[in-house]
Amino acid sequence: MLLEIFSDTVCPWCYIGKRRLERALRLRPQPGLTRRWRAFQLNPGLPASGMDRRQYVIAKFGSLERAQRLYEAVSRVGAQEGIKFDFDRIVRTPNTVRSHRLLYAAAEEERQPELLELIFKAYFTQGQDIGDPEILSELGAKAGLSSAAIADALVDGGRLDSAMTEDLQSRRIGINGVPFFVFNGRFGLSGAQEPEALLNMLDLAREEDTQKGVA
Repeated sequence: MLLEIFSDTVCPWCYIGKRRLERALRLRPQPGLTRRWRAFQLNPGLPASGMDRRQYVIAKFGSLERAQRLYEAVSRVGAQEGIKFDFDRIVRTPNTVRSHRLLYAAAEEERQPELLELIFKAYFTQGQDIGDPEILSELGAKAGLSSAAIADALVDGGRLDSAMTEDLQSRRIGINGVPFFVFNGRFGLSGAQEPEALLNMLDLAREEDTQKGVA
């Protein structure tokens, strides 16, 4: 069974959604389940070098005060999943194309969940610039990716088209927010849902698989 998770590496709810999915799978392991994170850019128009965080926050939320209230709410939810969000440490909002390209490479080496966790942690708890190729290279190596895969992913034009095709496909099928879970290419679930909701959808998708097998 295939579970596709459309996600962006600067989306705090995507981090929460990842942790909740992991909690669901600990509660009820799913033999034969393949997880694949797909690229979705919340800010596709950002320059390649990213944007000053303060300017970005004001442009997106209208004021620093409003952003602070929203981030406090996210932090409370994240704490329940063991995430220590530290939004104050973020000084630059990155363009996420490079991180998605590296995640695309990681999927081929079956290291995607490990790399994604490292990217989320680097950005949301340490304030690192995950648009910086050097930082991404370090994270890729730490996740166990081969040096060849890292180099290919971070060279402009290497994996750009393949990785970002996922972003285009997601918009074509109507996805306009993340995280978004797609079960076996048929059933969709939007948002960082609780484990119970994720397990219900996994049951539904597995039941359909069983019926097809009987038929």
